[in-house]
Parts: sequence; C-alpha cells; structure tokens
Amino acid sequence: MAARGSRNAQRARTEAERARLHNARRDWHERQIARRARDNVIAVTVGLVIVGGAVVSQVVHAQVTAPEPTPTPSPTVEPSVDPGEQILPSETPAPDPVPSETPGG
Repeated sequence: MAARGSRNAQRARTEAERARLHNARRDWHERQIARRARDNVIAVTVGLVIVGGAVVSQVVHAQVTAPEPTPTPSPTVEPSVDPGEQILPSETPAPDPVPSETPGG
C-alpha cells in the first residue's frame, strides 16, 4: 500500500496542529490573566465603596443623633480613695442627746 503523502507532509501537519494548540492555550492563558486582573480591580473597588459607605453612614448617624448633654457633677466632694483600698460603709454618728429642760427642774 502506498503512503498518502510524504513523511514531510505528515510532519508538517502535526507541527501545524501542535502550533495551533499551543497558540490556543497561550491565548486562553492570557485571557485568564486579564480576567483575574479585571476581577481584582472590581473587588477592590466594591470593597472601598462598602467601607466608604459604612464610614459615611456612621458619621451621618453621629451627626443626626447627637448625644444627650451630660449633667454637671454636684458640688459635693467625694472622699478620695486609693484604688487598692476597700470602701466600707460609713457609720452615721448617733445624734448627741439634746439637753431638754424639764419643768420643775
């Protein structure tokens, strides 16, 4: 049986097929790299928008709901206590007996 074409023609077809597959793989790989770069840019942008929105909402919330003014402390002076000292309930002194004048005495 006679061969269809020469070995050189068969080798040329095989090399052309390999080159076509190589180019297809290289193009696919380059598209993957471009897609990943695009996806990263989109993810960073969306993340920044979300964080910026959270900061803005907190600032607006703080401006809208201003805190109540704190009452000024009363002029009574609290006794100073060392941080390690235990505070005991104070004893209230008993009132001194008031001398009362009794009739006839």
